[in-house]
Amino acid sequence: MFTIEHEFDATVITLVDEGEDAPLLEDIVINAFEDCVTLEQVDPQTDEVLRITFSTTQLRDLAAALNLPEGSYRLERKVP
Repeated sequence: MFTIEHEFDATVITLVDEGEDAPLLEDIVINAFEDCVTLEQVDPQTDEVLRITFSTTQLRDLAAALNLPEGSYRLERKVP
C-alpha cells in the first residue's frame, strides 16, 4: 500500500509494508523536491529517522540501473 500527497514544496509518497509473507518493516517516506529526492525510514532500534538524499542526476541513474544488466554505465544527457 502507498499514499501520495502534494504539499507546497514537495510530493510525498509513503510506502507502507503490509507484511504479506515477511516481517513488517517501518514505512518509507519519499519526499520529491524540485532539486532532490529524500528517502526516510525510522530505525526501530534507535527510534531515529534515517535519511538518504538523491540528486536528480542520481535518481535518473537509479531509475536507469533498475532496467540494465550488470556493468558500469554513464548516462549522457541529450541536448534538445
